[in-house]
Amino acid sequence: MAEGAAQDLLLAAAFVSDAQYNRNIPFKTSPEAVRLYHLYNHWMMRTATYFFIFLNLSLALFEEPAVYPLPFLATSVLEVLCLLVFLGRLTHFAKVTLHNVFWKDTKNICIMVAILLSLTDLAIYGVLRMYDVRSIRWSRIVRPIFLINFAESRQIRRAFRSIRNTLPEITYVFLLFMFSLLMFSLMALKLFGERNLQTAEGLPYFRNYLEIVFDLYVLVTTANSPDVMMPAFDFSSWYTLFFIAFVIINTYIFMSLFLAVVYNNYKKHLKNEIRKLAYMKRRKMIEAFNLLKEEEGEQFVVREAQWKQLVKLVAPDTSSSHRELLLRISDDEQKGFVDKKSFVQLADLLNIQVVTLRVRRHPLARWVPALYGSAPSRLLRSIVRHRAFVWTYDAIILINAIFIALDEETPYISYAEWVFLALYIIEILLKVYTYEPREFFGKTQFWNWFDTLIIFAALTATILNATLKSTLKYNSQQILDIVFILRVLRLIRIVDSIQRFQVIMNTLINIVPTMLTFGGLTLVVYCVFAIIGMELFHGKIQYFPANSNAPHALECGNPALKDSLFARGKYCKNNFNNFASSFIVLMELTVVNQWHVFANGFANVTVQPAKLYFIAFHIVMVIIIVNIFVSFILEAFFVEYSLEKSEVETAIEQKIQELGMGVQEDELQHEQLLDNMESAEHELEGEGGTKPQSKGLVFKIASKRYRTVDALLQRMFEAEIPLEDEGLSFEEILNLSPTSAAPRSPSSESAA
Repeated sequence: MAEGAAQDLLLAAAFVSDAQYNRNIPFKTSPEAVRLYHLYNHWMMRTATYFFIFLNLSLALFEEPAVYPLPFLATSVLEVLCLLVFLGRLTHFAKVTLHNVFWKDTKNICIMVAILLSLTDLAIYGVLRMYDVRSIRWSRIVRPIFLINFAESRQIRRAFRSIRNTLPEITYVFLLFMFSLLMFSLMALKLFGERNLQTAEGLPYFRNYLEIVFDLYVLVTTANSPDVMMPAFDFSSWYTLFFIAFVIINTYIFMSLFLAVVYNNYKKHLKNEIRKLAYMKRRKMIEAFNLLKEEEGEQFVVREAQWKQLVKLVAPDTSSSHRELLLRISDDEQKGFVDKKSFVQLADLLNIQVVTLRVRRHPLARWVPALYGSAPSRLLRSIVRHRAFVWTYDAIILINAIFIALDEETPYISYAEWVFLALYIIEILLKVYTYEPREFFGKTQFWNWFDTLIIFAALTATILNATLKSTLKYNSQQILDIVFILRVLRLIRIVDSIQRFQVIMNTLINIVPTMLTFGGLTLVVYCVFAIIGMELFHGKIQYFPANSNAPHALECGNPALKDSLFARGKYCKNNFNNFASSFIVLMELTVVNQWHVFANGFANVTVQPAKLYFIAFHIVMVIIIVNIFVSFILEAFFVEYSLEKSEVETAIEQKIQELGMGVQEDELQHEQLLDNMESAEHELEGEGGTKPQSKGLVFKIASKRYRTVDALLQRMFEAEIPLEDEGLSFEEILNLSPTSAAPRSPSSESAA
């Protein structure tokens, strides 16, 4: 009986953990499978998987064409090791997942196919290499599949699904755009093709239809404006009407339409994904509740002892005081059990980072109470706590910015730097004197740590630079560069002092996880296009130093680039000769400016259809992914702005404040609860120099995770799910579509 209860508790912990981290893996519920599932989700296993994924991707830096060449045997052994780890991880996943689900899951099939293709290509390439036959490592293009398709990358995979679902709507707009582009290109051929006009380079102007299409496509991106218009403009001013109409229709209308369609459809499919997560989380919490529930009167509940064991299993690093606080929130009336409504909120409770603090006096107040409690000391501490103290140092920072911009060689400027450093050090010492040191340097006090590290690093670098300046044999330019950077970084402190800056910074911090998701999308696209680019253009363009006497050095080592804009612009270092250089070129193409020069340059050294590579990259990266990223930034801003205006708090945060245990409260309530809690993580002096609290612990929320777009949408859909509704089955949840109506409970339907 006890063994069965322990197994139920372990299974319930797996369900709660999945709900907390929004995992939607349908795993087996046998005791052995549940233990394997807990191991599968261990942070060390996930970290190791990510390590080998990025190791596999980074092999391109060491393989031919290599940035840092390694022997083929070394890179092949590393690749085989990575593939074995992926196979082991996939096998582990198969052990915990239902067989019919595993073999129907496309991502598992993709991983197996990618492993098979990689091993096959590696073997073929190795054999051909033994016979000195050059071949292409075509399997390298499938390496990003591992980043996308492992269960750990569900956010990146979700973004790809949203993009895939958005593509049909984008396709219709793109076809209209291409129709407009082809029509304008035909008009340009008829208008200018018979007039024998020439470009600034002396080439025929608008006489080849395909070249006209490419030039006008570039004009849509504004990269060749107004150069492409000038020959027609010089011939007749009336022809500018053609280009003005083209830009208005294709650049401003169609490109804006792309953004609108991408934003609308991506938001729709994103909400559908979030709705699935909301239903899945509710379903898993109900499954956990059903495993642990006991009958209490007319309702089912989870006993306090089991609830504590469950939380300890799900969040073993949570302190006893934190668990006690969570229990008092879930069992508000202290009945000794948790009802269904409060239990379902446990996953949200665990996602709120709560910091425990003990209210104590400053160490100096204990060591030298007479001095620390004297009138001058109290006056000094009140000055440091006053808002005017912050304003004074904001002004000092702005004055320091002016001095940083002035000439460093002027003696007075150099001396002023020491004055500013002294003022900053005095500020830190005064704050440490005023505020309790361990609270001032707490784990969540980012700006205090930032200020201190920047100031003392700048002081060390400045002293070292001044010392080495007197040594003529030593070149201290690198240290001087560090000093300049550290001085400029001090100016970031002003961000924390202005409320509107704080809102912007909070928005950026909240969207960092999703920005990392789009970073993963970008990495996948860059890897694929970089590998294709290396195979197409490797060795076609070379870089030579300015004083090189090599043949065709001015033409980037290729006579086909003679008198080209690519060579005249000295873009020779922008090539696809290795993985790192390819990434730099792709970054420049993402910025768009001068991308047509790159396209023409590489087309000149290969074939003209090579321009399709650059057009494809522009469509995928700029039109689709960048627009989706912009869409998300817009959504994040709207949500953050509404939260900032209405001061929305989650239900759980409100409960914490209602208990009177917030650090901002003047008097602590529920003293019996506080007396039973363990020692705190931090210490805190009474605010404003008042008498310290008599009791030990208070709490504060270190971060508000619900102030993010995904979490807000998820809570919105959770509110639509009636509590008494057992919810959809796992299969029904996974099959939800954007057009599916939210299910209602039978009681609500009958009431209607």
